[in-house]
Amino acid sequence: MITSPTDTLVYDKAQIAAWQSDVAYNYNRELITPEINIFEWLNRQFGEFLRKIFGSRFSEQYSELILICIAIILLLLIIWFVYRKNPGLFMRSPKSALPYSVEEDTIYGVDFPGGITDALAHNDYREAVRLLYLQTLKHLSDEKRIDWQPYKTPTQYNSEVRMPAFRELTNHFLRVRYGNFEATEELFGKMQTLQGEIAKGGTS
Repeated sequence: MITSPTDTLVYDKAQIAAWQSDVAYNYNRELITPEINIFEWLNRQFGEFLRKIFGSRFSEQYSELILICIAIILLLLIIWFVYRKNPGLFMRSPKSALPYSVEEDTIYGVDFPGGITDALAHNDYREAVRLLYLQTLKHLSDEKRIDWQPYKTPTQYNSEVRMPAFRELTNHFLRVRYGNFEATEELFGKMQTLQGEIAKGGTS
């Protein structure tokens, strides 16, 4: 009886490694849905482009950095383009300008006669109205007829004085100061008359 040597399988590590690295034998790629990462895909494509021009070493070291720089430049270009088309998007909306400067309304340390005279000399009746009203508050405060406080509103002083002349004076002041009502020489004269009535005690 003639016997033949037993057939044996030889594991060729080099050949197996070659097959594993060959995408043609990667049958699982059709069964697994790859996660798409746009940045990685762009980085890979850009790396291939650099590799062809500068070599693999340069591509591995700088491809990602260069891609980030390009993305930043593109973003800045988009912002610049939008700014050129509509610069208002990058600016704060300016507050509505008032027809006169708003200063802190205080009754202390103010030269009311001098300020009113100067305002009238410049035909600045808005400022004259403001100073006359504050001057009236100063007079009432000095006589202890009101408890003046910087946080109080004109309406609160109305409830303290309870005088028709003062109520009318306050209404004129509010219309000019906050209601964009035109301040005229005639209006200022009326307010001076009301101020005189208040100084005398007015009509309760």
